[in-house]
This record gives sequence, C-alpha cells and structure tokens, in this order.
Amino acid sequence: MDYVLKTEALTKTYGRHKALDNFSMCIPPGAIYGLVGKNGAGKTTLLRLICGLQEATSGDYTLFGISSRKHEILGARKGMGAVIETPAIYLDMSATGNLKEQYRVLGIRSFDTIPQLLKMVGLENTGWKRAKNFSLGMRQRLGIAVALAGNPRFLVLDEPINGLDPQGIIEMRQLLLDLNQKYGITILVSSHNLDELSRLATHYGFINNGKMVKEISAKDLENSFRKSVRIEVTNGKALAAVLEQAGLPHKILAPNVSEVYSRVNISKLTSALEKYQCEVLSIKEQEENLESYYVNLIGGVSHE
Repeated sequence: MDYVLKTEALTKTYGRHKALDNFSMCIPPGAIYGLVGKNGAGKTTLLRLICGLQEATSGDYTLFGISSRKHEILGARKGMGAVIETPAIYLDMSATGNLKEQYRVLGIRSFDTIPQLLKMVGLENTGWKRAKNFSLGMRQRLGIAVALAGNPRFLVLDEPINGLDPQGIIEMRQLLLDLNQKYGITILVSSHNLDELSRLATHYGFINNGKMVKEISAKDLENSFRKSVRIEVTNGKALAAVLEQAGLPHKILAPNVSEVYSRVNISKLTSALEKYQCEVLSIKEQEENLESYYVNLIGGVSHE
C-alpha cells in the first residue's frame, strides 16, 4: 500500500531524553488517524518532525512516498497543511486578511478561492471582524483555513478541540468530517479527548514514552472490544473465591463488586454463591470503549 505518511525507526533525542524512540507508523490515504497518548508521550515532537520544524536524530519518514532524506521532501511538504500547538494567525486582521497573507507566502497570486475556503470552515460571514474578537473555536477554524490555503491532501492537527466549549467541539468535529469525506483530505489528529476522537477516527496509533505501542483500525478496534459483566454481591470475598474456582478472568473493582471478562452462567454462579450465603445484588453487561482500551493498553491495568 502507498501511505500518505510512513515513519521508520524515527528517533529524536534531547540530551539524554528520547522524545521519540524507534517510532514507526503508517497512515493510509483517506484516513482520519487519531494519535493517542498522554502529555509528554512524544505526540507534538512527532508532528514537528514531519512538518520539517525539527530534524530527527535518526530514522526516516516518507511523505507521499518521498523520503525525508531527499531534497524532494520540500516539494512533498507543499501537499501538507498543519496547525501545531496554536493557530498561526494575525489577531489584528480579519479572516480574509489572514488568508491573503498566507496566499502571498505561498505565492498564490489570485484571491478568488478565499470565499470558498472561508465557507469550508464556516467563517464566510465574519466580514472585517478582527481575529482577536473571534471565539476560540473560530480561531481554531481560521487556523485550519490557513493550513488549507495551499490545497493540501494531508492535514496535521495538534489538539484541535483543546479548550473548546461543547458547541465548538461539535462544529470542529463536523468540519473535520467534511474535510475528510467531502474533500478527500487525509487527517492526522492528536487529541486527549478520547470520547470525541472515537467519533472521528478511522485509524488509531497509541504512543507511550516515545514508542508506538499499537496501531489499529477503528473497525478492528471495535471488534476487539471485550464485553464484560459487572457483578455486585453481598460478600466480595465469596464472589472472588467462586470466580477463581470457575477460572473466570476478572478484576475486583470494589469490596463487593467485580468485573468478569467472560460469559457467565448466572444459574451456576448464584448456586455456587449460595454455599457462602452470598446474594447477588445486580448484574450488568458492559462493553469496553476507547478510553478503557487506552487505559488498559498504556496503563497496564490487569484484567485478571
């Protein structure tokens, strides 16, 4: 497969600290790729490297099939737009003024496409209002418009919904889905908001301590989510004993509550608990989500 972005053993060190450690990932065309990791995991370092803002200590990456070690990578980067950390906008200018400046930087002589670009990001009615008077969500969308000025095929976003209110989050979600589905733009998005990311991403990469822990498609991830049964009883020690005897994988969540990661024969369970004079108070089926998957993957929480 030809990947939009592929990194191979990418490493970045600052003194003795390895911000990226033999990091490898693959982003297929048309994907919304969610990069998931806690603060300091190496997400922003990766984004800065692939945008050419920093150089790797070792390893390589290819953008649209072109190696970062080749001079042609400069041309390949013209097919990429990015918003890293904070939007690069002029606060004393209007949305139109900001885009005109970016067009000049890119050497685009005609401003005819600016109205269409503003409409794409939902800023077509801002007139001459200065960006400093925009809401945070509007500034984020203007930053994306600036990143889209060169008509890129690949968009890189660092925490695009960070600090947004609920309405701003909804608007940003719809914008990213539109850019991907209507305009065919491949998107790499780093985000701490796992619930929101689960509504967007078609692929995931889980990063921890500068290393890629796991890459998986959203479809495969959903299929791998484990179903569990949460059981509350009057005697937690009795429940633990019965589950151990039955060989059922479980985790004790509270003194009288356990989560079982297997099919449970309720009749046999209640019968076994009766010997300990233990009553079942509640049984609830549950399914793993992105957040619990991430915690168990990165945090190493035991299921047994």
